[in-house]
Amino acid sequence: MAVRMELTRVVDSDLNDQHWIHLTEVNGSRTFPIVIGAVEAQAINRRLLDPTPFRPLTHQLLLNVIEALGGTCEALVINRIKEHTYYASIRIRVGENVHEVDCRPSDGVAVAVHHSPVLPIFVEEEVLRAVVGN
Repeated sequence: MAVRMELTRVVDSDLNDQHWIHLTEVNGSRTFPIVIGAVEAQAINRRLLDPTPFRPLTHQLLLNVIEALGGTCEALVINRIKEHTYYASIRIRVGENVHEVDCRPSDGVAVAVHHSPVLPIFVEEEVLRAVVGN
């Protein structure tokens, strides 16, 4: 069962040059941190803090391609953890078919925040339990 989460923080640490995001359970208290790269943190922050760029950036380009090909993004799902690496997929609907497209969670969150409205973000319960417990 997947749990609905929302992006609540993007952290850039100049002290140790690390970047991470925090997802917080909607109607709950669990927080799920993910360390991400500087480029992904910048892409997420840029979309959250700045007006829409004059020209499409990479994550907006991906959304534009999906739409041009008749698809609709439905959600981002962080669906497993293996050897300290998180895996995710973007759910894309084309007609009656739903495709699960593998992605890094950081890229998935960047796509989610570039989507209008912001895509729902889910984390599978077993992943949450592995990371934050009950």
